[in-house]
Amino acid sequence: MVIEMMINLTKYNIFEKKTPMQRSIILDHTQIQHKIRRIAFQIYESNAQEKEVVIAGISTNGFILAKQLASILEEISSLKVVICEVIVDKENPRNEIKTSLSPKEYTKKSLVLVDDVLNSGTTLMYAVKFFLEVPLKRFKTAVLVNRNHKKYPVKADFKGLSLSTSLQEHISVEFTEDEYIAYLN
Repeated sequence: MVIEMMINLTKYNIFEKKTPMQRSIILDHTQIQHKIRRIAFQIYESNAQEKEVVIAGISTNGFILAKQLASILEEISSLKVVICEVIVDKENPRNEIKTSLSPKEYTKKSLVLVDDVLNSGTTLMYAVKFFLEVPLKRFKTAVLVNRNHKKYPVKADFKGLSLSTSLQEHISVEFTEDEYIAYLN
């Protein structure tokens, strides 16, 4: 298993020194699709007794990921899946947070807050705080990539990949119509 992981890390040039503009692929399109599907199954298992689940994605990439999760959940379960877009100013998360649903539409329901990458935890922390103002039946978080250097004590309940990085490194995810790629910068 360790050898397999080393081969995978070598395959994606994780061990090469990078100049500031170079990026290494940490998840390709196929791997991301598998991670999304696995997260969807985990969400379903966690909510199997529910009739409805709200998937709330943080704009922009978190919302794209939330839509993908919702699509798979509808395919694999009988859950009624409601999508919600969460608009957070990532540069200044203390600014007003808005959602595409009114609080009444997710009150006393199971809600999963979704983002693409858990970096410092700032965005997720403020989004969690926003939803704590409303009584929810169950509250979970999901991310595609969990970067293990966080500023806040926030965690992802469902994650595609956990990766320890240096403080100078950055993870980014690009979603286009026909390709998803996660990079380590």
